[in-house]
Amino acid sequence: MTRAELTLWFALRDRRLLGYKFSRQVPIGPFIVDFCCRSRMLIVEVDGGQHADDAEYDEKRTRWLRAHGYRVIRVWNNDVLQNLPGVLEHIRRELEQPPSPACGDLSRKRER
Repeated sequence: MTRAELTLWFALRDRRLLGYKFSRQVPIGPFIVDFCCRSRMLIVEVDGGQHADDAEYDEKRTRWLRAHGYRVIRVWNNDVLQNLPGVLEHIRRELEQPPSPACGDLSRKRER
């Protein structure tokens, strides 16, 4: 994990953000996502500069994940390291949104 990923993981692990369970390095279909809150079908990706060069792949990946009911948010390494409270607020707002209708009853069957 990168320094930014470790920093964010420390803030998300053990249900530290509003009691929601996050997992890291989660395999979903053909992909491995940085962080996932399955109960809210929310994926958080922490991106560095290399993602600017591979935007087409990231977009394809995001489309696939969204088609399978997940919401995907991306945050930059620098934002995590320089403005962690702002990043956590962004994630908190996303957690409060209802899961995508594409996920059906899956989110209600999982623990908060």
